[in-house]
Amino acid sequence: MKSGGTEYGSIEREIHIEAAPEVVYEVISTPEHLMQWWPDEAQLTAVPGAAGVIAFGDSSKPDAHVESLTVVEADPPRRFSFRWVYDKGETAAPDNSLLVTFDLVPSGAAGTLLRFSESGYREKGWEAAVLEETYRDHSSGWDYFLPRLVTYVARLAATR
Repeated sequence: MKSGGTEYGSIEREIHIEAAPEVVYEVISTPEHLMQWWPDEAQLTAVPGAAGVIAFGDSSKPDAHVESLTVVEADPPRRFSFRWVYDKGETAAPDNSLLVTFDLVPSGAAGTLLRFSESGYREKGWEAAVLEETYRDHSSGWDYFLPRLVTYVARLAATR
């Protein structure tokens, strides 16, 4: 499905982080670190099959955006992935959720190349307008949050 030259298949980003893959992995896979750069609340264990929850805003308030997630892969310090954006009560699967993957590749003396992707948009079966709006929302969201990840890791690395 294309519109204005955009293919709504996956969002992909590559960023360089001045920290070892072990540090970056910890920051993308543990609640206390996730909450420093992405959601306001996070409950998850980095174990394949583990269910978790993240919230944007105060989860006790009705206007909070709460999402369930299921860990797919946890391979420190190389890859962390999870499925999210699926209906409550459902089991996350390729046809009903989005897959977020963080691949970490050693880069330079002590850095990491983070390859990020979020896929599964077409598989959700959304009508075109919903697909386009969700894709754009997530794309701009990741463009906001991924630089926060870089900044947070830099602060964290400076204290270690």
